[in-house]
Amino acid sequence: MTQLEKFIYEHGEELLRLAYTYVKNKQAAEDVVQDVLLRAFEKQEEFRGEATYRTYLYRMTINRSYDYLRSWHYKNTIVGETIQRLFGRLTEQDVVTQSENRQLAQAVLALPLKYREVIVFTYYYDYSSEEIGELLNCSSATVRTRLARGREKLKLVLKEGGFDGTIENGY
Repeated sequence: MTQLEKFIYEHGEELLRLAYTYVKNKQAAEDVVQDVLLRAFEKQEEFRGEATYRTYLYRMTINRSYDYLRSWHYKNTIVGETIQRLFGRLTEQDVVTQSENRQLAQAVLALPLKYREVIVFTYYYDYSSEEIGELLNCSSATVRTRLARGREKLKLVLKEGGFDGTIENGY
């Protein structure tokens, strides 16, 4: 395994999930992560160590995702991804759970970016408000406010969508 392959293996999947929460398109997320990983690999020696390397990569991924969202390509094409068909035999409960998870994920992705990112970092990555504030260049109080407002918006979106699952962690 080359050094670049090792680098991609260590960071690629996590950054792909992060990029997807911003751009909402698998191919675009892959492009963002590819760009971030290549730039980070090429400029490893320039890393100043002011934060952890993981935080540095997250920041690069967020910034590159913002660049993509401001791009002509994004603004002039319809953003979307087809939902994969279920293959194989699933129990009724599996189908219900997958449907609820998909509905919850779609509701989170439908939130405005400033609420979506704090919800994802809090509940998916289990970051503290201080860590999220560092990543997003804002105060932890701002993060907590966005999280509270994001939860309220998420409740409304789910209620309007007829979500009948239980909501955990205070959403």
